[in-house]
Amino acid sequence: MDLKNKVALITGAGRRLGRAIALDLAAHGATIAVHYRNSHAEADVVVAEIAAKDGRAQAFRANLEHVAEIEQMVASILDAFGRIDVLVNSASVFAPTPLAEITEHDWDANLDTNLKAPFFLSKFAAAAMRRQGAGKIINLGDWAGIRPYKDYLPYSVSKSGLIGLTKALAKELAPEIQVNCIALGMVIPPETYTREEVERLVNRTLTKKMGTPEDVARAVLFFCETDFATGAVLPLEGGRLLV
Repeated sequence: MDLKNKVALITGAGRRLGRAIALDLAAHGATIAVHYRNSHAEADVVVAEIAAKDGRAQAFRANLEHVAEIEQMVASILDAFGRIDVLVNSASVFAPTPLAEITEHDWDANLDTNLKAPFFLSKFAAAAMRRQGAGKIINLGDWAGIRPYKDYLPYSVSKSGLIGLTKALAKELAPEIQVNCIALGMVIPPETYTREEVERLVNRTLTKKMGTPEDVARAVLFFCETDFATGAVLPLEGGRLLV
């Protein structure tokens, strides 16, 4: 898919990886729907950065824990731009939850944002993509979906489910729409991590380095541009799964 004159919806696009992906796809000609929940100011900055480079973008708010807000956001994007060609499910909840301390809220917060929201976003966006005859859905997963993290049970389960969702949607939406997943490793560490924790995790990779947001953006771009890959899970984790 040539991204010129196409519309890409990127969730969590005001900060971190979502921001990097939004800026990269905009640089390749896409119009960007910048989703945010609480990061309104950051989303506006992304829109302004894209506009400053003669790109086109607009910010859209939705709480991804609520399906009605997801549906309304997709409708608003279609009203604004007339189409959705690419969906990048980037927004995610990530917090330590030792088994003995897991609450119903912890479970719901992880599963709602990390799995239920990508499903309903895909459902609503795919309806527009099918009318257009083509589309791309890229899910940002985690290698924890393949090999779970200790003390992150709801998160790991949600990311495992996201891999399963990727494969199931690839079957359901073929041949017009390709659906793929990127299983991320250490790219942008949580702000709560100490320098020692980050160094320890980096040293457990084969590459002995941390990935960059640009690495992720390039992987997203690959899945946008190829029409042959679908149902694929790309590990982007510095070889951590082999250690």
